[in-house]
Formats: sequence, structure tokens, C-alpha cells
Amino acid sequence: MKPSIPSVTGPKTSEHDVHALAMEVVKLGNRAGLPYIAASADVSDPNPMLDKDGSPYAESLFKWFDPDFHYWDDRTFALRSGFIQAARICAEPFYFDGKALKSWRTNRALDVFNENAEYDAYGVASAIICPCYMPYGVLGAIVWAGDKAVADIAKTFIAHAASMHQLTLKFLSAYRENDSHIALPELVDLTRREIQCLKWAAIGKTDSEIATIMGISVPTIRFHLTNAGQKLSVSGRAQAVRVATSLGYIGRSA
Repeated sequence: MKPSIPSVTGPKTSEHDVHALAMEVVKLGNRAGLPYIAASADVSDPNPMLDKDGSPYAESLFKWFDPDFHYWDDRTFALRSGFIQAARICAEPFYFDGKALKSWRTNRALDVFNENAEYDAYGVASAIICPCYMPYGVLGAIVWAGDKAVADIAKTFIAHAASMHQLTLKFLSAYRENDSHIALPELVDLTRREIQCLKWAAIGKTDSEIATIMGISVPTIRFHLTNAGQKLSVSGRAQAVRVATSLGYIGRSA
């Protein structure tokens, strides 16, 4: 039985709310001296974010310093962009000083990325990048950039990164909630046994092996896995493991 969902206490997100947040993105970039903006509510989706009139934000509100570079029309851009590639392995805001990607602390993921990755910064001299991890494993991001070096980008990062990160979460979440074409995540109530079975399945254990480990019968294991799949609205253990992982039920330690 699914738990009851609390009633919504605030007003529903509107196109006006999303546009107001987009304007805040622009204003914050101007205050930080990073006026050029690239944003994506889902980096795996090649389609651009659209404003209330159906035009790409990249054309109507967010500007880029090279007017001929229509990155939002390039369906493979996210696969080549170093900033987006780094956002896949770093969940907190980071910045680009013209030479390397850095954060407020020593970040091992960024250090490894800087040592091994070869990427094109596309003329960006300074930037602050805010990844946004959302339900079902969706990754969004906003890049505030400049075509000229900011005098002290590290200091600018310390001053503005927290506000940028908060605004990234608000804007991209509101955009996805307001987009009728995007399915919103549903509340899923997995039991402890279902999660245990999924965790063992995630590392390749068979039903028989899981039954031995947990001290219960094979039919019971299959019962729990089937129930988990039904609750997650998928068929098959592979899909159940994938969705459960994206919802945080199964960690990397599984």
C-alpha cells in the first residue's frame, strides 16, 4: 500500500514563475561578471529549453558571446563539452579559470578530469558551472561564462557559487515541473526486503544465490523482485535495478 502524499501547500509552478527564475539567472550572471549563459534541464536530451513562447532560451534570453555558435542546435554538444562531462562526475559547483576546473576545495574527481580529459572550452575564458541532480537520474546544469578572464575567478566563485547553485536547483526543477511533456516522478514505497533483493541483483547475484544469502526461498526472492518491478512501473530485474538506483535505493556500495 502506497503512503498518502501530503497535500500541496504552495501554488502550482507557472510559466511566469519559470520566466522570472530565468531572469534571475541572467541578473546573477551580470552581477558575477559572467553574462553568457548555457542551461540544460536534462543534458541527455538534445532538445533545448524553451521559453513560454516556444523559443529556445538560448535565443530569447540567454546569450552567448559567439552569436554564430548555436550549441543548442548541436545534438552532440553535451558529449563534447568538457564542462558537461565534468558535471557528470562532480555534483557540486565548480569553476574554470581558463586553464583548469577547480572548486572551493581540493576535488579528486576534478583533479583526475584535469589530468586526463582533452576538451574544447569553446572560447570560454572564465566560468562557473552548477550541476543539478534530479529524480530518476536526470542531470541538468547551468554554465555562467565570460569570454574574458575574470580578475579573480576563485574569489568570484566563493562570493556567488552558493546563490548560483540554489538558483540552478530552483530554475531547472521548476522548468521540468511546468513542462507537461515531462513525466514527474511518482512516490514509490519499496520494502526493506525488496531493496535487499534489488541490491544483490544489482551486483549480479542469481535468485538462487540471493536466496542462500538471505536465508529465504527462491520463490520468495522472485516475489520481492516482481513486487519491486511493479511498484517501479517496469518489467524485468535489469529495469527495476536501474530505476531503483536512480531513485537512491541502491548506492554504489551495492
